[in-house]
Amino acid sequence: MVHGPAASSLEPLSQARLSRPLELSRGVSKEELECVGDHRWRWGCDVWGAEQVAGKPVKYDPSFRGPIKNRGCTDIICCLLFFVFILGYIVVGIVAWVYGDPQQVLYPRNSTGAYCGIGMNKDKPYLLYFNIFNCILTTNVVTVSVNGLQCPTPQVCVSSCPKDPWTVQVNQLSLTVGEVFYTANRNFCLPGVPWDMSVRESLNQELCPSFLLPSTPALGRCFPWPNSSLPELPEISNVSISQGISGLLDSLNARDISVKIFEDFAHSWYWILAALGVALVLSLLFILLLRLVAGPLVLVLILGVLGVLAYGIYHCWKEYQVLRDNGASISQVGFTTNLSAYRSVQETWLAALIVLAVLEGLLLLVLIFLRQRILIAIALLKESSKAVGQMMSTMFYPLVTFVLLLICIAYWAMTALYLATSGQPQYVLWAPNVSKPGCEIVTMNASCDPMQEQPVNSCPGLKCVFQSYLSTGLVQRSIFNLQIYGVLGLFWTLNWVLALGQCVLAGAFASFYWAFHKPRDIPTFPLSAAFIRTIRYHTGSLAFGSLILTIVQIVRVILEYIDHKLREAQNPVTRCIMCCFKCCLWCLEKFIKFLNRNAYIMIAIYGKNFCVSAKNAFMLLMRNIIRVVILDKVTDLLLLFGKLLVVGGVGVLSFFFFTGRIQGLGKNFENPQLNYYWLPIMTSIVGAYVIASGFFSVFGMCVDTLFLCFLEDLERNDGSLDRPYYMSKSLLKILGKKNQAPPKDKKRKK
Repeated sequence: MVHGPAASSLEPLSQARLSRPLELSRGVSKEELECVGDHRWRWGCDVWGAEQVAGKPVKYDPSFRGPIKNRGCTDIICCLLFFVFILGYIVVGIVAWVYGDPQQVLYPRNSTGAYCGIGMNKDKPYLLYFNIFNCILTTNVVTVSVNGLQCPTPQVCVSSCPKDPWTVQVNQLSLTVGEVFYTANRNFCLPGVPWDMSVRESLNQELCPSFLLPSTPALGRCFPWPNSSLPELPEISNVSISQGISGLLDSLNARDISVKIFEDFAHSWYWILAALGVALVLSLLFILLLRLVAGPLVLVLILGVLGVLAYGIYHCWKEYQVLRDNGASISQVGFTTNLSAYRSVQETWLAALIVLAVLEGLLLLVLIFLRQRILIAIALLKESSKAVGQMMSTMFYPLVTFVLLLICIAYWAMTALYLATSGQPQYVLWAPNVSKPGCEIVTMNASCDPMQEQPVNSCPGLKCVFQSYLSTGLVQRSIFNLQIYGVLGLFWTLNWVLALGQCVLAGAFASFYWAFHKPRDIPTFPLSAAFIRTIRYHTGSLAFGSLILTIVQIVRVILEYIDHKLREAQNPVTRCIMCCFKCCLWCLEKFIKFLNRNAYIMIAIYGKNFCVSAKNAFMLLMRNIIRVVILDKVTDLLLLFGKLLVVGGVGVLSFFFFTGRIQGLGKNFENPQLNYYWLPIMTSIVGAYVIASGFFSVFGMCVDTLFLCFLEDLERNDGSLDRPYYMSKSLLKILGKKNQAPPKDKKRKK
């Protein structure tokens, strides 16, 4: 008679009951007996009669020895669809590159549409407005700063911004442009203005500026400072000018702040790198030392949670006692949007007391009745720490994922930028005063070519200036659709890269668990083998899972966009419905991420398609739902503590160092002099969090992989010579199981 989960699931009820004394007489614990048929009886089962809901346990396969090497391609249709989509994504990028012109965002344009800082204006990187007040008082500043076009004043590229205030004097109107401007090193006139032209004529035709203000470059444009000396201009007060300039500089961010920030980074970048190195070492040490301190650490964390809840109960009780006689009741306060008013309501503290007491009681019950599963979770954490120690290369795989994610984001950003700037430039005739005789042509929006000489016209100051980009071409009419395609490509490629990382790590860690003699049976290059296996056979499965997640995320983005657009027009009922929809989609996204993660583990082990792997993983977890919950919460608690330890440690060290409370390491390594000490501190904290998240994501994937392998091991094997357990001795001891020792004169059958 064959014993174990594969055989017991096929026994009739009578045979199962007759076999129990025999099983127990063999020294096998009761947990070894699995659910029996449809009779809803199972020793050590997480769910009463779980087999009816979650399927039958995995059958024993004598040929299974870890991740299957002889496998075939999965989800070929999805693979082809993904490759076709990527080809289309590349075509969109090529079209954007051909028709786009991102220079209009990166470089300002003068009145003729020529760029400043490149080409013929390579030595003139800044744009000067003849009358900046026309931009401030009559147009949208942000529009001007982005397009650099619609400001109703001549604009010229200059090599440097004016340093001193200057105004044309009355006695200079009869002089020539060369005498007033060129010889005085005021090279701020439009190109081609002759030396012998009178200043009066150049001002009438707006070929030269009538005044200059001390300016500084910001976003490639010369903007005057609010405290600069201002000329007296008709119909414009100096107060309004100062206010306009102040608002302009505030909207573009003050150059002084950006310079100080740059200086702080220049003085402290190597110390920031040192702080990130400390975060890397702390994260690695925390994971590697879990094999020694996982048990005590989990116990301390659980006792800490119990202590916090107990203090919360005590605090709520004291507040309730104080307010019971003198405080207001909920009937007196009623419903109000001022949430602080409920702090003086006695029922508030009573409700908080009840909630905390219930949580405290539930946690105590979990500790009492599920202590063995907590011990299993701790043993799996220790085993995961050993696995990471045996395969240190897995800790640095997030760098590969980071580079791939950076490539995906950079490609999308460049494509979106090129698409947004596609179109041919359109030039129109412009004059400073369209009401003068001969300027009627300006009101007709007549087009022109700035590279050709304009016909003689009686309109004073008539010029050919850049207006906008045409949007009548085929590509321009399809920009919205192409941008949507790009957003879909961004989400799909990002999710595929993350799925690739999860599947590769799962394959590497599964090869660790299913090695009977560790570390002798572990493959030489488990991470490389898992990567090649995943790319070669399972690109389609990863594309399938990531596409499902992408669709849900796109729907969430659309819903957020609709909610943002209609927020002011919504009534309370509509807002409630919208909130429910967003909550449901959020829960759906979390569930799909959980399902995909475990499906990728099964794909890495067995090499089956996505749907079969997702079903098998879900059924296996449902048959052990309590173990899943306990392990998940214990792991989350431990990793949260690890992140707080790493980020908090780096943050405290950075604070004491950059504020001068900790001295440097000598003359060559002194504390940097900073303008904003919080800047390197926050940079170090954010970087430490990113590093800790990367390391702990690998550890979390290791825990999930070993957990699924552990559950499969329990269902596949029974500890006999032919079906030995692959789990560690500590897990065998916790479960009360053991592998049957082979006879001394015989070797273990392989």
